[in-house]
Amino acid sequence: MNEYQDLSENELQAVIENAKKALKNKLAHKHKEVIAQIKELAASIGVNVEIQEPEKMSARKGGKVAIKYRHPDDPNKTWTGRGVAPKWMQELQSSGHDRSEFEI
Repeated sequence: MNEYQDLSENELQAVIENAKKALKNKLAHKHKEVIAQIKELAASIGVNVEIQEPEKMSARKGGKVAIKYRHPDDPNKTWTGRGVAPKWMQELQSSGHDRSEFEI
């Protein structure tokens, strides 16, 4: 543990990156070994196993939702129609207006 205290920040960062790469490689190798063992065991009892690798999950793309409603007097107040209605919409509806009146 003392050998790390003598390293610079850059050297420590390099050690961390190398350790991450080594761990990733070890896990990938272990994954392949386990799949090979499963297939071998299945074949020993006459079963054919097909293992599908999970697809990499992509980050959810937070696309914008189109505005569906606009306040009649203040164009800055808008609503997509998702989730709880904003206060201005609730107030307009409670005063007798229909939501469809404010559709864009």
